Amino acid sequence: MNRNYDNQEFWRWTESRWENPTVSLEDANHITSGIDVGSVSSQAVVVADGQIYCYGNMRTGSNSPDSARNALRHALEGTGLTEDRIEYCIGTGYGRVNVPMADRTITEIACHARGANLIYGNDLRTVLDVGGQDCKAIRCNEKGKVTNFLMNDKCAAGTGRGMEVMADMLSVPITDLGERSFDIEKEPRPVSSTCVVYAKTEATGLLRSGWDVNEVLAGYCSAMAERIFSLIQRIGVEERFAITGGMAKNRGVIDRLVRIMDIEPMTTEWDPQIAGAAGAALFAHTLVEKGKGRDGEGK
Repeated sequence: MNRNYDNQEFWRWTESRWENPTVSLEDANHITSGIDVGSVSSQAVVVADGQIYCYGNMRTGSNSPDSARNALRHALEGTGLTEDRIEYCIGTGYGRVNVPMADRTITEIACHARGANLIYGNDLRTVLDVGGQDCKAIRCNEKGKVTNFLMNDKCAAGTGRGMEVMADMLSVPITDLGERSFDIEKEPRPVSSTCVVYAKTEATGLLRSGWDVNEVLAGYCSAMAERIFSLIQRIGVEERFAITGGMAKNRGVIDRLVRIMDIEPMTTEWDPQIAGAAGAALFAHTLVEKGKGRDGEGK
């Protein structure tokens, strides 16, 4: 099938929102929210008495405050819930200090562990969060409390932003990239460059040498999987293991990572990108329950 790729933004992934039909706000004692402003995506999650009521997942724009506002507005769209009913809000992520409606900020490491505990279950012990500009390996206990972590934030390679760059360079929609990386006759060697800038140059050279686009995608996905694995090895994996962040949706990387690790990750029906915002909303709920909300401590 021929596709018209003129002026297409190949990096653009699908934004989403969801409302929980089983949660009623009429009987809710506390309504809180968490907003995770990352370098690539922003999520807002609203919880009612500790249960996820709704969420919005959007692309982060050039302005962090506007990205936070847009994500929350997207989450609340059509619910009838207004922002003034939210008792407490916590900001997290790369742009957490620029969340205008936040009463407090908490690091994304703590929030991802807490949120992953909610969406994957309290037997979770190792979380791999692959975000837009960094990768984190987090160990946590049965309550979602961080016990140890390591982070790589020195290069976009092995992150969502790196994958967006390759999608644009190769003119492959990012939603198709993972599947197409397996449409090959033989698994090629991983690209050697660990820097996304040099990886682009290397990919161009491979195309000129006779590799087809799918082979280049496979080589880049393999390189990303190996780079992520090197981080996980340093902290060690305690089963049970789960993946959060947008990269969790890219089977081109994740299937190759799982093959290297020889450990099956936990699965969830939730969007793995909302873990940070969900954790922030749960922290807000805990503070309100303990009387440390706006009335108890001020902004």
